Amino acid sequence: MSSSSRREFLSDSFFLAALTAASVAVPSGAFARAPISKSSADKLRIGVIGLNGRGKAHVDGYLSNPNAEVVAICDIDLRTAEKAAAAVATKTGKKPKVFQDLRKLYEDKEIDAVSAALPIHWHSLAGIWAMQAGKDAYIEKPVSHNVSEGRRLSDAMTRYNKICQTGTQSRSHKAIKDAIAYIHSGKIGKVEVSRGLCYKPRKSIGMIPDSVAPTDVDYDIWLGPAPKRAFNANRYLYNWHWHWDYGAGDLGNQGIHQMDIARWALGKTTLPNKVHTVGGRFGYSDQGETPNTVVSTFDYGDQTLVFEVRGLDTPQYTGVAIGNIVYGTEGYVVFSSNYALALAFDKAGNEVKKFSGGGDHFGNFVMAVRTRSLSDLSAPINEGHLSSALCHLGNISYRLGEPAVPAKEMTGLLSSNKHGAEAVVRYREHLKANGVDTANAMGRLGRVINIDPKKEGIVGDAEASTMLTRPYRSGFAVPAKI
Repeated sequence: MSSSSRREFLSDSFFLAALTAASVAVPSGAFARAPISKSSADKLRIGVIGLNGRGKAHVDGYLSNPNAEVVAICDIDLRTAEKAAAAVATKTGKKPKVFQDLRKLYEDKEIDAVSAALPIHWHSLAGIWAMQAGKDAYIEKPVSHNVSEGRRLSDAMTRYNKICQTGTQSRSHKAIKDAIAYIHSGKIGKVEVSRGLCYKPRKSIGMIPDSVAPTDVDYDIWLGPAPKRAFNANRYLYNWHWHWDYGAGDLGNQGIHQMDIARWALGKTTLPNKVHTVGGRFGYSDQGETPNTVVSTFDYGDQTLVFEVRGLDTPQYTGVAIGNIVYGTEGYVVFSSNYALALAFDKAGNEVKKFSGGGDHFGNFVMAVRTRSLSDLSAPINEGHLSSALCHLGNISYRLGEPAVPAKEMTGLLSSNKHGAEAVVRYREHLKANGVDTANAMGRLGRVINIDPKKEGIVGDAEASTMLTRPYRSGFAVPAKI
């Protein structure tokens, strides 16, 4: 058994055992709260926007906080909004205001902050409009639909002197913060590669014809910045993730959480020098546009970030299916989707350190709004912008690629970078294991994207540069300049 194989085997065994043990009891507090309010007038008055999915967790997070009050609910589906408002009333004895149009919510001077869980194509605009209206904002991940609007969202926080939190909740968990600090202190030596994993099986969404939008749904507002087109149930609710007009595939869905940890572990505060992706939508034919299987390699010069998405059945890698492995010259650290636990190993695969402890990301946002201190914020919007931009750049490389077939060897970073090349070997093996005819189809071999990290621009590729932003529908344009 090679040293690397032995390391993976040992890590798998130790990590799974530690996960089992850690599930018994996990500390919950990650930071001290601001003093508890003595009256409802002292509470942060929050409007939650988007209630069909993640927004329900937003509501629960604020209802459990003595320093916050959910005073408004907004959803383009009035039935969903009314149901959520009724649930709040049952728990608190006071029904929040109900809005269908977020612009009307922003006009309400009694609302201090908004917490938005919307389709990705709405994230940046919702945040910018909120701060322009004088409100602080919690914006779900990824914080943007493209690289440029993420920068504009980040600039808005500075321009309007507001608090803006990114919805990557691992940033508030003690275990993750302590493990990152351990890496940054040099305990695993010089970090060479940071790997992100999103092994999350996704089923076919099938084929559904266009139809009329459901009653009580304002479909025009739902489309927002995206192009006008007929309603389709496969481009609505959760399945919008798999369409380029609204989503970013699993790189920008589940993957953004692990992408953020991967970049955070490297300590990088800029975009990389180059990006290269290979991938495809394998195993079925449906209306989805985004790839369900991806390898993206990000070149930072002295360090590499490699990200893997697998939407077909696959075994765990290094003990995790969704997580990160950060390799240094003297050891490595493993993260899983359980943000309350991380493990450090030496080069021989022996566990040397365990990190545990949970956190309250919504509570962190409330505290930072009350203190007005950015240093109290676990995930300021610029961190969300940088990590989201990596997902978008990986997708740009993929979308500008050409058919990848065995007759054409991998080129660019996917062949010249040893970490990317190794991931591609396993990519091929994974496809074969799922019955994909790799003799005739390997997906798309992306274009190598060269980046100017300081300007956050693409070098020498006009076509790719146009994909740093998008055309916006009239009335829903992200401001060109903040």
